[in-house]
Amino acid sequence: MPKPLTRALWLAVAVLLTGALTIGCASFDEKQRQWIFQPQSAAASSQPGRTQGMDDVWIEYSAPSDSTKVKLHALWFANADPRAPALLYLHGARRNVESSAFRIRQMQSLGFSVLAIDYRGFGRSSEGLPSEASVAEDARAAWSWLGQRHADTPRYIFGHSLGGAIAVQLATEVNDAKGLIVEGTFTSIPDVFETMKWGWLPVTPLITQRFDSATKIARLTLPVLVVHGDADTLIRPELGRALFDRVVAPKRFELVQGGTHYSTNGVGQAQYREALRDLFGLGA
Repeated sequence: MPKPLTRALWLAVAVLLTGALTIGCASFDEKQRQWIFQPQSAAASSQPGRTQGMDDVWIEYSAPSDSTKVKLHALWFANADPRAPALLYLHGARRNVESSAFRIRQMQSLGFSVLAIDYRGFGRSSEGLPSEASVAEDARAAWSWLGQRHADTPRYIFGHSLGGAIAVQLATEVNDAKGLIVEGTFTSIPDVFETMKWGWLPVTPLITQRFDSATKIARLTLPVLVVHGDADTLIRPELGRALFDRVVAPKRFELVQGGTHYSTNGVGQAQYREALRDLFGLGA
């Protein structure tokens, strides 16, 4: 299974970051966005039957930053229980909603109705190279869509990996989320880079897409569940724990034994159910 940010890729990042002063700032920022997001088109992940039972959703809005007309593709996977809480699912780098279908199903099986979105540049959403700012706008638009159609339903935010950082950002912007759940995520992009083989290189000040979740999550007042696999070699468990330590709101940390960056959600279903019950009162 392909990894969104391999060590070989981080080596390339290090080399290119070191040479950043020799290229234009705009080009440098664009390269970083390509490395970090690695947007995946719909054609790249097409597999018949993968999203069976899920409904296509289209979310259209004008981007606040520049009034660009945006059209986001999303999947809606309703729970059989009409009283089920709703969950906004925010995927990480490289994967789009179709290739994230297995994890969407796992979250639905935990008792949620799930809305999973593709940011601009991913899947069938509007074209364009994502940025930290643009994915935040897309997540906010999806949250608005969910609130308009399920106003009387308790709503939660979930993010995996890079999506966890996007989820943290969204949680700082809204006041109607019942809780935040992040899995396999980190404190900041510079911190992730420093855990890699070439992390000793003095390039972290040059990173423009910083995703500083550690600072943002400390401002939250809603309950926060942080989940990490102890066998995650891509985003190390200590980064998830460090993020958890910054939370001052009601919180819970689940370390899933044997969970990798890709399998933690499935391996840890029993721990998820217990944590959702104890922290959020779900499934009691």
